[in-house]
Amino acid sequence: MMWLTRRYFSRLRRKGTGLDLSTLSKLPEDALLPLRRDGLDPLPELGELRDREPVSRLPVPGMTVWLVSGYDAARQVLGDARAFSNDFAHLIGRNGVDEHHEPGGLGFCDPPDHTHLRRLLTPEFTMRRLSRLTPRIHAIVEERLAALSDAAAPDGTVDFIEHFAMPVPALVICELLGVPYEERDAFQRFSVARFDVLGGVGASFGAITESRNYLRGVIEQQRRDPGDGLLGMLVREHGDKVTDEELTGLADGVLTGGLETTASMLGLGTLIMLQDRAHLTALRDAPDPAAVATPFVDELLRHLTVVQTAFPRFAREDVEIGGVPMSEGDIVIVSLSAADRDPRLGPAMDTFDPSRPPSSPHLAFGYGIHRCVGAELGRMELREAFPQLVRRFPEMRLAVEPRDLAFRKVSIVYGVDTLPVRLH
Repeated sequence: MMWLTRRYFSRLRRKGTGLDLSTLSKLPEDALLPLRRDGLDPLPELGELRDREPVSRLPVPGMTVWLVSGYDAARQVLGDARAFSNDFAHLIGRNGVDEHHEPGGLGFCDPPDHTHLRRLLTPEFTMRRLSRLTPRIHAIVEERLAALSDAAAPDGTVDFIEHFAMPVPALVICELLGVPYEERDAFQRFSVARFDVLGGVGASFGAITESRNYLRGVIEQQRRDPGDGLLGMLVREHGDKVTDEELTGLADGVLTGGLETTASMLGLGTLIMLQDRAHLTALRDAPDPAAVATPFVDELLRHLTVVQTAFPRFAREDVEIGGVPMSEGDIVIVSLSAADRDPRLGPAMDTFDPSRPPSSPHLAFGYGIHRCVGAELGRMELREAFPQLVRRFPEMRLAVEPRDLAFRKVSIVYGVDTLPVRLH
């Protein structure tokens, strides 16, 4: 979600603080520790800090910022919406802010607003409602596997991210929201563009504006003729009790939370299989692929934890976390990637092991009232995609050396920008 970071720093710049995205690179290296990795793994220094000091002070000039990296302390912060606020106004204030550029959505608001919005969305993400998407998710994966093959060069080389990992969640979100089929190519293009780190701040903001304007148009159409997608259901069931701007924020939040995260999981999960083909073979040859895919996906979610940090929390009052006193107004950053590898949860937590016995629930989707509402939809996509992929292309290999892959250097959502593979 680098666009959120861009938006935050851009807004601070408009308010005269002189900060911009380049400020990230000027922060002390220790302050960037939870946003960096070594390949697929968090930096060893982060694990050492967690083991030594599960709650520690981040060296951010001019602010009191705490890093919570231990699992128990992380759950304590994420689960306490009374002591900690998610409202972005704590950072930026309200004066002079255009509501159309607010981050919006569930992740950046507190009860009662959060309660109202969550109550609107939750029924649409029950298994009963989501089950209607199962055939379409299966078909989308099949279609994108065919497109992946069609896009390959004569030697079978193709970019897995561009032709599969990004399009699959983009098209599933189209299906979920009820975007007209004939407009899905355009929707996919600007959905991907908004997360284009290399395109720069201007390009990303332009894509964000385009997507939100497009979503407003979809909502206007759904007001006139509600369809079978999420937006149509919300209009039919709630009418004028939900505003167009609330619907736009919810739809934009679904796009934000469900696109880049799932794309990163598909890309990095595939990389894990290509680096250790025993995992690919086990998934491909399973008599019951669903029985193998379920623990495989859940362990991938824990091991990768692609959303490296939770949205910032702000202490509403003096509070103690993990024996460390915090003051009202302090900023708290929870390192989800460090917490999910806490050795207190079990042995060898830095390794990927789909046969690992179930223990404490991982935090890849967060915890508490802000746990990702679309968690089960993400799981559905991954459980469908990986078995189909390895059956369709059992001989797939990396087309480059692992050291040549372009991993994101500083990111909230970790991933790889391209993944060149050879299909045959």
